[in-house]
Amino acid sequence: MWVLAQIIFWGSLAALLHSYVIYPFLMRLFARGKQANALVFAPTDPELPVVSVLMSVHNEERIIVKKLDNLQRVKYPGGKLHLYVGSDQSDDGTHELVATWIAQNPSANIHFVPFQERRGKPPVINDLAELALADFEKRKPVAGQHLFLLTDASVMLEPETLFQLVRHFKNPKIGVVDAHMRSEGLRQEGISRSEERYLSGEVQLKHWESQAWGMMIGPFGGCYALRADLFEPIPPRSLVDDFWLVFRVLEKGYSAINDLEAQCFEGATHRVADEYRRKKRIAAGSFQNLARFRQWVLPPTSRLGFVFFSHKVLRWFGGFFLLLIFLSAGVLALQNQFFNRLFWLMACGTAVVLALNFIQIKLQREPWTLVKNLAYFLAMNLALVDGFFKWLRGIREGTWQPTTRE
Repeated sequence: MWVLAQIIFWGSLAALLHSYVIYPFLMRLFARGKQANALVFAPTDPELPVVSVLMSVHNEERIIVKKLDNLQRVKYPGGKLHLYVGSDQSDDGTHELVATWIAQNPSANIHFVPFQERRGKPPVINDLAELALADFEKRKPVAGQHLFLLTDASVMLEPETLFQLVRHFKNPKIGVVDAHMRSEGLRQEGISRSEERYLSGEVQLKHWESQAWGMMIGPFGGCYALRADLFEPIPPRSLVDDFWLVFRVLEKGYSAINDLEAQCFEGATHRVADEYRRKKRIAAGSFQNLARFRQWVLPPTSRLGFVFFSHKVLRWFGGFFLLLIFLSAGVLALQNQFFNRLFWLMACGTAVVLALNFIQIKLQREPWTLVKNLAYFLAMNLALVDGFFKWLRGIREGTWQPTTRE
Protein backbone atom coordinates (compact mmCIF):
# COMPACT_ATOMS: atom_id res chain seq x y z
CA MET A 1 0.00 0.00 0.00
CA TRP A 2 2.84 2.39 0.82
CA VAL A 3 4.45 1.84 -2.57
CA LEU A 4 1.14 2.45 -4.35
CA ALA A 5 0.60 5.64 -2.35
CA GLN A 6 4.08 6.84 -3.31
CA ILE A 7 3.40 6.13 -6.99
CA ILE A 8 0.10 8.02 -6.82
CA PHE A 9 1.65 11.00 -5.02
CA TRP A 10 4.70 11.46 -7.24
CA GLY A 11 2.78 10.57 -10.42
CA SER A 12 0.08 13.16 -9.72
CA LEU A 13 2.65 15.79 -8.84
CA ALA A 14 4.62 15.02 -12.01
CA ALA A 15 1.45 15.34 -14.11
CA LEU A 16 0.73 18.83 -12.74
CA LEU A 17 4.34 19.93 -13.09
CA HIS A 18 4.50 18.65 -16.65
CA SER A 19 1.37 20.51 -17.76
CA TYR A 20 2.04 23.80 -15.97
CA VAL A 21 5.86 23.99 -15.99
CA ILE A 22 7.71 21.42 -18.11
CA TYR A 23 5.48 21.49 -21.21
CA PRO A 24 5.40 25.33 -21.47
CA PHE A 25 9.20 25.33 -21.08
CA LEU A 26 9.55 22.77 -23.89
CA MET A 27 7.24 24.74 -26.19
CA ARG A 28 9.17 27.93 -25.50
CA LEU A 29 12.39 26.06 -26.32
CA PHE A 30 11.01 24.54 -29.54
CA ALA A 31 9.55 27.91 -30.65
CA ARG A 32 12.81 29.81 -30.26
CA GLY A 33 13.81 31.53 -33.50
CA LYS A 34 10.72 30.30 -35.39
CA GLN A 35 7.83 32.19 -36.98
CA ALA A 36 4.31 30.81 -37.06
CA ASN A 37 3.73 31.95 -40.64
CA ALA A 38 5.50 34.27 -43.09
CA LEU A 39 3.29 33.86 -46.18
CA VAL A 40 0.57 36.52 -45.80
CA PHE A 41 -1.81 38.66 -47.84
CA ALA A 42 -1.12 42.38 -48.25
CA PRO A 43 -3.91 44.74 -47.09
CA THR A 44 -4.71 45.73 -50.68
CA ASP A 45 -4.40 42.26 -52.18
CA PRO A 46 -7.34 41.66 -54.58
CA GLU A 47 -7.17 37.96 -53.62
CA LEU A 48 -8.32 38.64 -50.03
CA PRO A 49 -10.90 35.97 -49.13
CA VAL A 50 -14.60 36.47 -48.60
CA VAL A 51 -15.35 36.37 -44.86
CA SER A 52 -18.65 35.17 -43.42
CA VAL A 53 -19.06 36.16 -39.77
CA LEU A 54 -21.06 33.54 -37.84
CA MET A 55 -22.54 34.67 -34.53
CA SER A 56 -25.07 32.93 -32.30
CA VAL A 57 -26.80 35.14 -29.74
CA HIS A 58 -29.22 34.62 -26.87
CA ASN A 59 -30.63 37.53 -24.86
CA GLU A 60 -27.86 39.95 -25.76
CA GLU A 61 -29.84 43.21 -25.69
CA ARG A 62 -27.18 44.85 -23.50
CA ILE A 63 -24.43 44.41 -26.09
CA ILE A 64 -25.80 43.45 -29.51
CA VAL A 65 -25.93 46.97 -31.01
CA LYS A 66 -22.40 47.70 -29.83
CA LYS A 67 -21.24 44.42 -31.37
CA LEU A 68 -22.86 45.11 -34.75
CA ASP A 69 -21.39 48.61 -34.77
CA ASN A 70 -18.02 47.09 -33.93
CA LEU A 71 -18.21 44.69 -36.88
CA GLN A 72 -19.13 47.57 -39.17
CA ARG A 73 -15.96 49.41 -38.16
CA VAL A 74 -13.50 46.63 -39.01
CA LYS A 75 -11.14 47.50 -41.84
CA TYR A 76 -11.95 45.00 -44.57
CA PRO A 77 -13.33 45.34 -48.13
CA GLY A 78 -17.07 45.81 -47.63
CA GLY A 79 -18.12 43.58 -50.50
CA LYS A 80 -16.16 40.69 -49.02
CA LEU A 81 -17.60 40.83 -45.49
CA HIS A 82 -20.96 39.20 -44.73
CA LEU A 83 -22.63 38.94 -41.31
CA TYR A 84 -24.77 35.96 -40.32
CA VAL A 85 -26.48 36.38 -36.96
CA GLY A 86 -28.75 33.74 -35.47
CA SER A 87 -30.85 34.29 -32.37
CA ASP A 88 -31.28 31.20 -30.22
CA GLN A 89 -34.87 32.03 -29.17
CA SER A 90 -33.97 35.30 -27.48
CA ASP A 91 -36.91 36.56 -25.41
CA ASP A 92 -35.58 39.99 -24.46
CA GLY A 93 -35.21 42.95 -26.83
CA THR A 94 -32.49 41.40 -29.03
CA HIS A 95 -34.72 40.82 -32.09
CA GLU A 96 -36.11 44.36 -32.09
CA LEU A 97 -32.67 45.91 -31.63
CA VAL A 98 -31.19 43.92 -34.52
CA ALA A 99 -34.15 44.79 -36.76
CA THR A 100 -33.73 48.49 -35.94
CA TRP A 101 -29.99 48.31 -36.58
CA ILE A 102 -30.53 46.66 -39.99
CA ALA A 103 -33.02 49.38 -40.93
CA GLN A 104 -30.48 52.05 -39.94
CA ASN A 105 -27.64 50.34 -41.83
CA PRO A 106 -29.15 49.32 -45.19
CA SER A 107 -25.72 48.85 -46.79
CA ALA A 108 -24.63 46.20 -44.29
CA ASN A 109 -24.37 42.66 -45.66
CA ILE A 110 -26.25 41.10 -42.75
CA HIS A 111 -28.47 38.04 -42.59
CA PHE A 112 -30.47 37.75 -39.37
CA VAL A 113 -32.28 34.53 -38.49
CA PRO A 114 -34.51 34.66 -35.37
CA PHE A 115 -34.79 30.95 -34.55
CA GLN A 116 -37.95 30.21 -32.57
CA GLU A 117 -36.64 27.08 -30.82
CA ARG A 118 -34.05 27.14 -28.02
CA ARG A 119 -31.34 24.70 -29.15
CA GLY A 120 -28.00 26.12 -28.00
CA LYS A 121 -25.10 27.65 -29.89
CA PRO A 122 -23.85 24.66 -31.99
CA PRO A 123 -27.09 24.05 -33.97
CA VAL A 124 -27.37 27.80 -34.65
CA ILE A 125 -23.78 27.94 -35.91
CA ASN A 126 -24.40 24.86 -38.06
CA ASP A 127 -27.45 26.47 -39.68
CA LEU A 128 -25.65 29.79 -40.22
CA ALA A 129 -22.68 27.99 -41.78
CA GLU A 130 -24.99 26.13 -44.16
CA LEU A 131 -26.64 29.41 -45.15
CA ALA A 132 -23.27 31.16 -45.65
CA LEU A 133 -21.92 28.28 -47.76
CA ALA A 134 -25.02 28.33 -49.95
CA ASP A 135 -24.72 32.09 -50.47
CA PHE A 136 -21.03 31.73 -51.28
CA GLU A 137 -21.78 29.10 -53.91
CA LYS A 138 -24.03 31.60 -55.68
CA ARG A 139 -21.13 34.07 -55.82
CA LYS A 140 -18.42 31.49 -56.47
CA PRO A 141 -17.45 32.47 -60.06
CA VAL A 142 -15.86 35.67 -58.70
CA ALA A 143 -15.53 34.93 -54.99
CA GLY A 144 -12.21 33.10 -54.48
CA GLN A 145 -11.42 31.79 -50.99
CA HIS A 146 -14.07 31.64 -48.28
CA LEU A 147 -13.43 31.95 -44.54
CA PHE A 148 -15.61 31.83 -41.44
CA LEU A 149 -15.07 34.20 -38.54
CA LEU A 150 -16.72 32.77 -35.44
CA THR A 151 -17.31 35.36 -32.76
CA ASP A 152 -19.44 36.09 -29.69
CA ALA A 153 -21.58 39.14 -29.04
CA SER A 154 -19.51 40.04 -25.97
CA VAL A 155 -16.20 40.20 -27.89
CA MET A 156 -15.11 43.48 -29.53
CA LEU A 157 -12.53 43.54 -32.34
CA GLU A 158 -9.94 46.19 -33.01
CA PRO A 159 -10.38 47.71 -36.52
CA GLU A 160 -7.36 45.79 -37.89
CA THR A 161 -8.12 42.46 -36.18
CA LEU A 162 -10.07 40.82 -38.99
CA PHE A 163 -7.39 41.49 -41.59
CA GLN A 164 -4.66 40.37 -39.17
CA LEU A 165 -6.45 37.03 -38.88
CA VAL A 166 -7.29 36.67 -42.57
CA ARG A 167 -3.83 37.56 -43.90
CA HIS A 168 -2.39 34.19 -42.81
CA PHE A 169 -4.71 32.21 -45.08
CA LYS A 170 -2.55 32.99 -48.09
CA ASN A 171 -0.59 30.03 -46.77
CA PRO A 172 -2.58 26.97 -47.92
CA LYS A 173 -1.34 24.98 -44.92
CA ILE A 174 -3.07 27.30 -42.43
CA GLY A 175 -6.52 26.08 -41.40
CA VAL A 176 -7.29 28.17 -38.29
CA VAL A 177 -6.07 31.51 -36.90
CA ASP A 178 -6.99 32.59 -33.37
CA ALA A 179 -7.10 36.15 -32.04
CA HIS A 180 -5.41 37.51 -28.93
CA MET A 181 -8.17 37.80 -26.33
CA ARG A 182 -7.85 40.59 -23.75
CA SER A 183 -10.04 41.44 -20.76
CA GLU A 184 -11.65 44.82 -20.15
CA GLY A 185 -12.98 46.28 -16.91
CA LEU A 186 -10.47 44.61 -14.58
CA ARG A 187 -10.88 45.39 -10.89
CA GLN A 188 -8.72 44.92 -7.84
CA GLU A 189 -11.57 43.11 -6.09
CA GLY A 190 -13.04 39.91 -7.46
CA ILE A 191 -11.33 37.30 -9.64
CA SER A 192 -10.87 39.26 -12.87
CA ARG A 193 -7.15 39.86 -12.39
CA SER A 194 -6.50 36.21 -11.50
CA GLU A 195 -8.41 35.15 -14.61
CA GLU A 196 -6.43 37.66 -16.71
CA ARG A 197 -3.12 36.23 -15.44
CA TYR A 198 -4.23 32.73 -16.38
CA LEU A 199 -5.42 33.86 -19.82
CA SER A 200 -2.15 35.70 -20.46
CA GLY A 201 -0.23 32.52 -19.75
CA GLU A 202 -2.53 30.55 -22.06
CA VAL A 203 -2.10 33.08 -24.86
CA GLN A 204 1.67 32.85 -24.62
CA LEU A 205 1.64 29.05 -24.52
CA LYS A 206 -0.62 28.89 -27.60
CA HIS A 207 1.71 31.29 -29.38
CA TRP A 208 4.67 29.02 -28.67
CA GLU A 209 2.64 26.03 -29.94
CA SER A 210 1.92 28.04 -33.11
CA GLN A 211 5.58 28.86 -33.66
CA ALA A 212 6.95 25.44 -32.75
CA TRP A 213 4.63 23.07 -34.59
CA GLY A 214 1.60 25.01 -35.87
CA MET A 215 -0.53 23.14 -33.36
CA MET A 216 -2.36 25.65 -31.22
CA ILE A 217 -4.69 23.50 -29.14
CA GLY A 218 -8.09 25.14 -28.79
CA PRO A 219 -8.78 28.80 -29.57
CA PHE A 220 -10.44 31.33 -27.28
CA GLY A 221 -13.80 30.77 -28.92
CA GLY A 222 -14.89 34.41 -28.92
CA CYS A 223 -13.00 35.31 -32.11
CA TYR A 224 -11.21 32.99 -34.52
CA ALA A 225 -11.14 32.34 -38.27
CA LEU A 226 -11.12 29.04 -40.17
CA ARG A 227 -11.41 27.90 -43.74
CA ALA A 228 -15.06 27.43 -44.63
CA ASP A 229 -14.36 24.21 -46.52
CA LEU A 230 -12.87 22.72 -43.34
CA PHE A 231 -15.98 23.42 -41.28
CA GLU A 232 -17.89 20.33 -40.18
CA PRO A 233 -21.31 20.39 -38.50
CA ILE A 234 -20.83 20.47 -34.74
CA PRO A 235 -22.24 17.36 -32.98
CA PRO A 236 -25.49 17.77 -31.01
CA ARG A 237 -25.29 18.95 -27.37
CA SER A 238 -21.66 20.04 -27.72
CA LEU A 239 -20.58 22.45 -24.97
CA VAL A 240 -17.12 23.40 -26.33
CA ASP A 241 -17.67 23.72 -30.05
CA ASP A 242 -14.53 25.79 -30.73
CA PHE A 243 -12.20 23.04 -29.51
CA TRP A 244 -14.03 20.43 -31.57
CA LEU A 245 -13.86 22.48 -34.78
CA VAL A 246 -10.16 23.30 -34.43
CA PHE A 247 -9.12 19.78 -33.47
CA ARG A 248 -10.88 18.42 -36.54
CA VAL A 249 -8.80 20.85 -38.62
CA LEU A 250 -5.61 19.63 -36.93
CA GLU A 251 -6.60 16.01 -37.55
CA LYS A 252 -6.74 16.79 -41.28
CA GLY A 253 -3.12 17.94 -41.23
CA TYR A 254 -3.68 21.70 -41.38
CA SER A 255 -1.98 24.17 -39.03
CA ALA A 256 -3.73 26.15 -36.31
CA ILE A 257 -1.96 29.29 -35.09
CA ASN A 258 -2.66 32.47 -33.15
CA ASP A 259 -1.66 36.04 -33.95
CA LEU A 260 -0.76 38.24 -30.99
CA GLU A 261 -1.35 41.38 -33.07
CA ALA A 262 -4.98 40.43 -33.78
CA GLN A 263 -6.43 41.74 -30.55
CA CYS A 264 -9.99 41.65 -29.31
CA PHE A 265 -11.58 42.48 -25.97
CA GLU A 266 -14.18 40.98 -23.69
CA GLY A 267 -15.62 42.27 -20.44
CA ALA A 268 -14.14 40.68 -17.32
CA THR A 269 -15.97 38.43 -14.87
CA HIS A 270 -15.63 39.37 -11.22
CA ARG A 271 -17.78 36.91 -9.28
CA VAL A 272 -16.40 33.47 -8.44
CA ALA A 273 -19.87 31.94 -8.89
CA ASP A 274 -20.14 33.18 -12.48
CA GLU A 275 -16.69 31.96 -13.46
CA TYR A 276 -17.16 28.67 -11.60
CA ARG A 277 -20.37 27.98 -13.53
CA ARG A 278 -18.63 28.82 -16.83
CA LYS A 279 -15.60 26.65 -16.01
CA LYS A 280 -17.86 23.77 -14.98
CA ARG A 281 -19.68 23.93 -18.32
CA ILE A 282 -16.38 24.14 -20.22
CA ALA A 283 -15.02 21.20 -18.21
CA ALA A 284 -18.03 19.05 -19.05
CA GLY A 285 -17.58 19.92 -22.72
CA SER A 286 -13.85 19.22 -22.49
CA PHE A 287 -14.41 15.69 -21.21
CA GLN A 288 -17.02 15.33 -23.94
CA ASN A 289 -14.30 16.16 -26.48
CA LEU A 290 -11.77 13.91 -24.75
CA ALA A 291 -14.12 10.99 -25.31
CA ARG A 292 -14.43 11.96 -28.99
CA PHE A 293 -10.67 12.34 -29.57
CA ARG A 294 -9.37 9.77 -27.08
CA GLN A 295 -7.46 7.88 -29.77
CA TRP A 296 -4.86 10.69 -29.80
CA VAL A 297 -3.86 10.10 -26.18
CA LEU A 298 -4.03 6.29 -26.04
CA PRO A 299 -1.06 6.57 -25.96
CA PRO A 300 0.06 10.14 -26.93
CA THR A 301 2.84 9.01 -29.26
CA SER A 302 2.20 11.45 -32.13
CA ARG A 303 3.15 15.13 -32.03
CA LEU A 304 -0.53 16.14 -31.99
CA GLY A 305 -1.24 13.60 -29.27
CA PHE A 306 1.64 14.92 -27.15
CA VAL A 307 0.38 18.51 -27.40
CA PHE A 308 -3.21 17.46 -26.68
CA PHE A 309 -2.18 15.32 -23.70
CA SER A 310 0.26 17.84 -22.22
CA HIS A 311 -1.72 21.06 -22.65
CA LYS A 312 -5.30 19.91 -22.24
CA VAL A 313 -5.85 16.40 -20.91
CA LEU A 314 -3.57 16.71 -17.89
CA ARG A 315 -5.09 20.07 -16.98
CA TRP A 316 -8.63 18.75 -17.29
CA PHE A 317 -7.73 16.15 -14.65
CA GLY A 318 -5.89 18.72 -12.51
CA GLY A 319 -8.54 18.71 -9.78
CA PHE A 320 -8.27 14.93 -9.46
CA PHE A 321 -4.47 15.15 -9.31
CA LEU A 322 -4.69 17.69 -6.46
CA LEU A 323 -7.10 15.42 -4.60
CA LEU A 324 -4.87 12.37 -5.14
CA ILE A 325 -1.81 14.29 -3.92
CA PHE A 326 -3.66 15.23 -0.75
CA LEU A 327 -5.08 11.74 -0.09
CA SER A 328 -1.86 9.85 -0.86
CA ALA A 329 0.12 12.26 1.33
CA GLY A 330 -2.38 11.54 4.11
CA VAL A 331 -1.80 7.80 3.79
CA LEU A 332 1.99 8.20 3.66
CA ALA A 333 1.85 10.53 6.69
CA LEU A 334 0.95 7.51 8.83
CA GLN A 335 4.45 6.05 8.44
CA ASN A 336 6.73 8.81 7.18
CA GLN A 337 7.69 12.01 9.00
CA PHE A 338 8.30 13.98 5.80
CA PHE A 339 4.84 13.22 4.42
CA ASN A 340 3.30 13.82 7.85
CA ARG A 341 4.63 17.38 7.85
CA LEU A 342 3.75 17.86 4.18
CA PHE A 343 0.19 16.65 4.69
CA TRP A 344 -0.48 19.06 7.55
CA LEU A 345 1.20 21.88 5.68
CA MET A 346 -1.09 21.32 2.70
CA ALA A 347 -4.20 20.91 4.86
CA CYS A 348 -3.55 23.98 7.01
CA GLY A 349 -2.31 26.02 4.05
CA THR A 350 -5.46 25.32 2.04
CA ALA A 351 -7.69 26.18 5.00
CA VAL A 352 -5.80 29.43 5.67
CA VAL A 353 -5.89 30.51 2.00
CA LEU A 354 -9.63 29.91 1.69
CA ALA A 355 -10.38 31.52 5.06
CA LEU A 356 -8.30 34.63 4.32
CA ASN A 357 -9.86 34.98 0.87
CA PHE A 358 -13.38 34.63 2.31
CA ILE A 359 -12.78 37.08 5.17
CA GLN A 360 -11.23 39.72 2.93
CA ILE A 361 -14.13 39.45 0.47
CA LYS A 362 -16.69 39.78 3.28
CA LEU A 363 -14.85 42.79 4.66
CA GLN A 364 -14.68 44.21 1.12
CA ARG A 365 -10.94 44.50 1.30
CA GLU A 366 -8.52 43.73 -1.50
CA PRO A 367 -7.25 40.16 -0.95
CA TRP A 368 -3.52 39.64 -1.11
CA THR A 369 -2.55 38.71 -4.66
CA LEU A 370 -1.01 35.36 -3.70
CA VAL A 371 -4.04 34.41 -1.59
CA LYS A 372 -6.46 35.41 -4.35
CA ASN A 373 -4.55 33.52 -7.04
CA LEU A 374 -4.29 30.36 -4.94
CA ALA A 375 -8.00 30.50 -4.08
CA TYR A 376 -8.81 30.99 -7.77
CA PHE A 377 -6.62 28.02 -8.74
CA LEU A 378 -8.34 25.76 -6.18
CA ALA A 379 -11.84 26.92 -7.16
CA MET A 380 -11.28 26.42 -10.88
CA ASN A 381 -9.83 22.94 -10.37
CA LEU A 382 -12.84 22.08 -8.26
CA ALA A 383 -14.98 23.23 -11.19
CA LEU A 384 -13.10 20.76 -13.41
CA VAL A 385 -14.01 17.90 -11.07
CA ASP A 386 -17.60 19.11 -10.93
CA GLY A 387 -17.68 19.33 -14.72
CA PHE A 388 -16.37 15.77 -15.03
CA PHE A 389 -19.33 14.43 -13.07
CA LYS A 390 -21.69 16.63 -15.08
CA TRP A 391 -20.34 14.94 -18.22
CA LEU A 392 -20.48 11.51 -16.57
CA ARG A 393 -24.17 11.97 -15.76
CA GLY A 394 -24.80 12.78 -19.42
CA ILE A 395 -25.14 16.09 -21.25
CA ARG A 396 -28.78 16.32 -22.25
CA GLU A 397 -28.76 19.78 -23.81
CA GLY A 398 -26.27 22.28 -25.20
CA THR A 399 -27.91 25.50 -23.96
CA TRP A 400 -26.60 27.92 -21.37
CA GLN A 401 -27.03 31.50 -20.19
CA PRO A 402 -24.47 34.13 -21.16
CA THR A 403 -21.87 34.87 -18.46
CA THR A 404 -22.32 38.18 -16.63
CA ARG A 405 -19.49 40.49 -17.66
CA GLU A 406 -18.40 44.04 -16.93
